[in-house]
Amino acid sequence: MNASCEDRANNTTTKDSTEVAEDNNSENADEFVKKWKAGTIVSEAQVKAVGIDNCFKAEEISDAVFARMKGKSYKEGCPIPLSDLRYLKVLHRNKDGKIQLGEMVCNRIIANKLLRIFRKLYDIGYKIERMVLIDDYDAVDEKSMTANNSSCFCYRNVSGTTTISKHGRGLAVDINTLYNPYVKVRNGKTLVEPAAGRPYINNRDKRTDIPFKIDRNDLAYKVFTAEGFTWGGNWNSVKDYQHFEYDPK
Repeated sequence: MNASCEDRANNTTTKDSTEVAEDNNSENADEFVKKWKAGTIVSEAQVKAVGIDNCFKAEEISDAVFARMKGKSYKEGCPIPLSDLRYLKVLHRNKDGKIQLGEMVCNRIIANKLLRIFRKLYDIGYKIERMVLIDDYDAVDEKSMTANNSSCFCYRNVSGTTTISKHGRGLAVDINTLYNPYVKVRNGKTLVEPAAGRPYINNRDKRTDIPFKIDRNDLAYKVFTAEGFTWGGNWNSVKDYQHFEYDPK
């Protein structure tokens, strides 16, 4: 592994990602969910005390969440009504296998699908290094992806068009983004996003040294596709190994 890329991924994080919540078995589920702060590490005892089902929730976009999104992922003039979006609270296992609070904004159409997906991935111990709103990175894809952050909604058009992208509608999810980059060959040059993901594209099918690698044998691939999502790693013109999208048709 390229050490500089790994160091950059591990160091590019929000301050709260290593914060450990204190055990408090008397804390009720409502208090636990209300104080939810993505990036916080919690214990098995806390999850057991509040109940696992209370740790996978979809909510309407609150004023507090919208304040984080406004002018970033939810840009001025965004035509997607807030009522079409949902704020997810989910658990995930981080790179060390510890339980971490995660968050994601998605389209309400796929909210329940994503809750099922992330619950299954959590139950089988699948590792997702980081899951905070892309707004924590000023809604800049390159910054979020370099931090290996998993996210969904960010309003934008498909490059060079006036068509709203699947991310712009909250219908696409990117998982473990640094190690599963977007790759496109144009005029003999290979574009890799994030740029720090370049070491993880060569001989990818045969390599076993890529952390969080998504391929057709990966559990994330199996769980997402079982819910009707399409994987960008199956595309021909480009390869978007981090990307799962849903077409509501």
